[in-house]
Amino acid sequence: MPQKKCLYIPEGSNPLQEKFINYLMKRGKKNVARRIFKETMKAISEKEKAPEKVFEKAVETVRPALEVRAKRIGGAVYQIPVEVRPERQTMLAFRWILSAARAKKGAPMARKLAEELMAAAAGEGSAIKKKDDTVKMAQANKAFAHFAKY
Repeated sequence: MPQKKCLYIPEGSNPLQEKFINYLMKRGKKNVARRIFKETMKAISEKEKAPEKVFEKAVETVRPALEVRAKRIGGAVYQIPVEVRPERQTMLAFRWILSAARAKKGAPMARKLAEELMAAAAGEGSAIKKKDDTVKMAQANKAFAHFAKY
């Protein structure tokens, strides 16, 4: 008999945080991911007053508005700028924040993630650089925007 999908959200958490925990999780170890996220929030609260606001601001700041998609037209491949759907914006923001945190060395994951979230909320850090590069690439390829209809 198939199991029902559990929509349990722990107290003091919101759907955005739960989605982030799912992206943070590796190999189905959700309790480990929850612990890392909880420690991250604790580390942020040592420096900032509202860690939830820092988290939301970081995700909002890293969300890209534009990206490029490769499209083959007449034997040539063009990088075509397209607007990013809201769900994909959130997914890309989560991925970039986590990959930037995982790329750092020499500290526990919670500490690295806290540093990256605070940097992103302040408008700096590796995740913001990735977003800026993506948007810059889309801006540079605006000449090919008319190919988007194909």
